[in-house]
Amino acid sequence: MIATTATDAVVLDSSGWLEYLTGDTKADSFEPYLEGSVSVLIPTIVLYEVRKVLLVREGKTSADAFYSEALKRIIVSFDEVLALKAAELSIIHKLSMADAIIYATAIHCGAQLVTSDSHFANVPGVTLI
Repeated sequence: MIATTATDAVVLDSSGWLEYLTGDTKADSFEPYLEGSVSVLIPTIVLYEVRKVLLVREGKTSADAFYSEALKRIIVSFDEVLALKAAELSIIHKLSMADAIIYATAIHCGAQLVTSDSHFANVPGVTLI
């Protein structure tokens, strides 16, 4: 069963997208989020991270396919509100800049963060796969 908030919106972090797109070991666990009826929000930093990894590992065709899929979702731009919130969350939860931005985006949008990144273990509002 997919764990979401009342809004049925999720933020999949870069690890989730990469697991799914590359058919990695946890791809099946992310499939319901990406192929179901849940609204998927994509922080702009996830666009950057996933595209960069795909360009290096898989090539331009795969990176372009991801971007095409991302455009079907709700892209959330990084702004001053998210920057300030991410700075606080980074300190509180000892998160890297990118992880704090992703987490701040989920909180700001009232969405559940879904990830396979162990840096988010024991962080409220996170589903760790």
